[in-house]
Amino acid sequence: MSVAIRVPDDLWDDDSEAVIVAWLYDDRASVQKGSVVATLGLEKVQIEVAAPESGVLVQLRIAESPVRRGEVIGEIRVG
Repeated sequence: MSVAIRVPDDLWDDDSEAVIVAWLYDDRASVQKGSVVATLGLEKVQIEVAAPESGVLVQLRIAESPVRRGEVIGEIRVG
């Protein structure tokens, strides 16, 4: 089973793009629920994105990619 990691859709109001500043874990690394796995940049603000579940991180977008609110940027493979 996989659980999506999404760009938060409630942190800004317009359709501005954010950028994946960095992944804090390597692709296919084991992560714990609540661990910050990526940081996003939006204008002058950085946003932390946490793992929604414990499992194996799969990065679906590379660092420095532009992303939009609600977009899936990775997933956690559980079990």
